[in-house]
Amino acid sequence: MKPRITMSLTASGELEIWLNEKGRDLLVRELLKLNEKNEHFHLFPDGELDTSTIAYRATDKIIWSGKVLFRTDECDRKHYPHVMMG
Repeated sequence: MKPRITMSLTASGELEIWLNEKGRDLLVRELLKLNEKNEHFHLFPDGELDTSTIAYRATDKIIWSGKVLFRTDECDRKHYPHVMMG
């Protein structure tokens, strides 16, 4: 079976990320690669991290694409200090 990653919003607006074993392993591998020089990756159908477009429930809204960004605290303090207030 190939990796399967499905991102969706529930009817109440909650983000859900559905993964099979290979999808989980692939997502974790990509997350672990993130650093200051390799600071993001994309998720989309037939993309860097292939996502599924088939909803698990009829009421779910598929999220077709996304981006994961790695941010160091030092960089955020300098460029986005407002996010450090919590």
